Amino acid sequence: MRFLGKVSLLCGAMMMLATPALAQKAVKWKLAMSWPSTLTPFASTVIKFAKSVEEMSGGNFVIKVDGAEKHKAALGVIDMVKGGQYEMGHSASYYWKGKDITTVFFTTMPFGMTAAEQDAWFYYGGGMELMQKTYDKFNVMAFPGGNTGVQMGGWFKKEINSLQDLEGLKMRIPGLAGEVFAKLGVNVTNIPPGELYTSLDRGTIDALEWVGPGMDIKMGFHKIAPYYYTGWHEPATELQYLINKRAYEKLSPENQAILNTAMQAAAADMYIDNFDASSRAWAEMKTDFPNIQVKFFPEDVLKAMKKANDEVMDAYASENEEFKAVYESQKEYMAKARDWTEISDYYYLQTMEMVK
Repeated sequence: MRFLGKVSLLCGAMMMLATPALAQKAVKWKLAMSWPSTLTPFASTVIKFAKSVEEMSGGNFVIKVDGAEKHKAALGVIDMVKGGQYEMGHSASYYWKGKDITTVFFTTMPFGMTAAEQDAWFYYGGGMELMQKTYDKFNVMAFPGGNTGVQMGGWFKKEINSLQDLEGLKMRIPGLAGEVFAKLGVNVTNIPPGELYTSLDRGTIDALEWVGPGMDIKMGFHKIAPYYYTGWHEPATELQYLINKRAYEKLSPENQAILNTAMQAAAADMYIDNFDASSRAWAEMKTDFPNIQVKFFPEDVLKAMKKANDEVMDAYASENEEFKAVYESQKEYMAKARDWTEISDYYYLQTMEMVK
C-alpha cells in the first residue's frame, strides 16, 4: 500500500505495527533537509518524525537527520535523494520548478486552496496520485510533509501603494508567485533560508516573503522591514518528504507502514505547531515592535497579480498536458470545496464580528 491517506488505512497500519519489532532487520537511513537544523517547526517536525519511526520500530529503523548546514545543498535535496546519497529529504516541491513545472502544485498555488481544502484534495481528491505521477520521472516518492497554512505576503522596507512601486523592486519569492511578480516588474530571486536576513539587511533585496509570525520572528525580518503584507501567493504551503524509490521498495511492509504513518502524523502536527507559534509570535511582535504595519496590497495591485497569475497558469497549461491535468484537478476540487469553506470558516468569523 503506497499511500495511507485515510483513517481506515491508518488504523490498518497501526495493526501492522503490533507485530513484534524485534523480528525486523535493522535499517539505517539518512535524511537531508532544505532547512537549518534550528529552523522550527520545519526542522523540529522532521526530528519528531524520525523519533516516531525509531520508537514504532523498536529501535530497528533509525533515520539520521542532516540540516542544510551539514550537507550544504539546501536547494539540491531532490538530486541527493534521487542519487541515493540520502534515502530521504524534506523540502518544498516548488523548489523543483526548474526541473519540472508541474511540481509547483504540490506546495501551494497563488490564489489557490486553503490548507484544509488542499489536504482534502491530497488525501481524498486524487492529489497524492497526481503528485506521485509527477515524481515517478525522478525515481523518488513524494508525500505531504507539513503545512504552514496561509503565508504572509512578505516584509517590505517601503510601502506598496501602486503598481509603480513594484517596478524594479528586488524581492525573494519562490514558485509561480515569483513569475507573477516578475511580470509586474519585480526583480525576483530565490535565496536559501540561511542567507535571507543578511540579504535584506544589506540591501541585496528590498523585500522578501518567508512564512508567518511564528517563523519570521526568529529570522528577525521585522527589525528591518516594517511593512507586513497579507497573503495571496501561498494560501496552503505544504512541505514534502521525498524518498528514494529503490530504498523504499527494499523496506519490509511493516517498515513501510511505520514510515507512512509517521510522515502523516508529523505533517499534521506541523500545522498545529506552526499555528500556535504564529499566534504567540504575533502577540509578541505587535507589543515589542509597534511600528509594524499589517497591510493589504492595494486592490489594483491584487487584480494585476490575479491577471498575471491566470496568464502564467494558462500559458503553462497550453503547452504541458501534465500541468494542465493537475491544474484542472485543483480548480475542480476548489470550486466544490470553497462553498463549504465560506459557510463554515468565513461566515463563522463574520458571526463573531457581529457579537463583539
